Parts: sequence; structure tokens; C-alpha cells
Amino acid sequence: MERDPDAMFLGAVLRRARIAAGITSQDELADKLGYERTVITKAESGRRPPSPDVARAYAREFPQLNALIETGLIEEWAEHVRKNGGSFPKFFVDWVEAEKKAATLFYWAPILVPGLLQVESYARAILATEPDETESSDVLLAGRMERQQVLFRPQPPSVTVVMAEAVLHRGVGGPAVMHEQLTHLAEISQQPKVMIQVIPAEIGAHAGLGGAVSIADREGGPTIVHLDSFTAGQTTSAPEIVARVRQMSDMLRCEALPRGASQELIMKVAKEQWTT
Repeated sequence: MERDPDAMFLGAVLRRARIAAGITSQDELADKLGYERTVITKAESGRRPPSPDVARAYAREFPQLNALIETGLIEEWAEHVRKNGGSFPKFFVDWVEAEKKAATLFYWAPILVPGLLQVESYARAILATEPDETESSDVLLAGRMERQQVLFRPQPPSVTVVMAEAVLHRGVGGPAVMHEQLTHLAEISQQPKVMIQVIPAEIGAHAGLGGAVSIADREGGPTIVHLDSFTAGQTTSAPEIVARVRQMSDMLRCEALPRGASQELIMKVAKEQWTT
């Protein structure tokens, strides 16, 4: 895998700061900063750009980086590098940031379980089919799993997922993976802030046939929507697009089963189709 030049350059700056301070071991620095050693290793090698928090921790630890933190440059630099060579495609980075800050999230899933609710084995099976080899599947998988931390923050967002029943029957990764995934959906949908609704297969034409969409609402900020496509998705806050997507989401919820009936259908498919 070819590493991003910007990420490698930033990593070299961080590495030189560590060595200049007499810290020859990445393990020692990891202990000082309170991060796993792999975070330090990947940041300094350019394999995975540091988050702004990690970059800030470096700047606070090493005096020669003080000017960078005082101006906020190191955080801006880290953010630039992450957007141009990290765990997510460039077109998807703005959506990931919107997810992190959202008070409410909505996902329409006609094909696959949304990434925010995927178990690792399901996500790995999907990423294994990606033709783009610019990032290893392990890096992409780590990024997808990291997105799910939004569900466990002190004040998690309210999450609504409407999915087509076909998602439950699509054999991603085989029976064991599908059973694990559907069991996870049934369990997580019992959380008060997670609503999963299924549109049954007997519903024919409906408003969601155009493809997957997601909505992020943030208190005091604009509504952001993400539109999937075959090649590169689109993230936008354009009012006319937001209005159309919100209307579509309302129509889809009207077609879907309520929470309890959706949970029953999910577990029924898990038991009858995917139990080995």
C-alpha cells in the first residue's frame, strides 16, 4: 500500500520531536500520552494520520511544537492529512465528521446494514470486495469500527434506521456472519435511542428505490445529508436536497413496520434462514 506523502511528512515531524526530547521508545511516549502504542506507530510512520487530539497531545508534550499548538496549525494540519489520506475515502470524510457531531441520525438502508451498526465480520466481508487497493482492508475496517464510538459517547445521538427486508436476506459473509449481524441489530435496537424499522418485502415501489441516504441533524448547526452512489457519494447541506431527503425519509418510515414487529422479523430471519 502506497503511503500518503503528507501523512509521512507529518509523521516525520512527530517522530523527530519525540527523539529530540530523548524519548527513544514509542511505548514510553504512548504511556505518557495515554494512547495505545499502535496509535503512535501509525502516526509516526504515516500509515494512519493522527487525529487532531493525538496531534494536540504531541504538541503539548514537546516544546518545539508549542508554536504549532498556539496557532492551532498542528490540529489543522492533522485534519488536512486525515481528509486526504486516511481510513475513509475523501468524499466520505465530511459525512464522518457530521456523524460525530450529530444529535440525531437517520439512515435509509436498501442494500446493506449501515456501517454504524455493522459487526466486524460483516464489515470485513464487505470491504474484502472493494476494488480500490489504496488502503488496506484492515485500515478501512478500523475506520469503520471507530465510527461506531459515536453510539457510546456520554450523550449519544438518537439513531433511526429504516432498512429494506432484502438486507436481512442478503448473505454477506455466510450464515454465521449473517446470524451474528442480525442478532446484533435486534439487540442494539432495544436501546432507547436506537430505532430500527424494516420495510417488508411485500411493499413494492416506494420512495427509497433511488438508493441509500443518511441525515445528520446537529443542534445549532446545519442539517447534513449523505447520498450514496456507485462510485463516490455526496455530502451536502444544500437546503433543497435536505428538504427532498427529509420528505423521503418520512415516507419510508410510514411504509416500515413498527419497532417491535421489526425486531421480531429480524430475529425470525436470523433463526429460520441463518442458523447453522
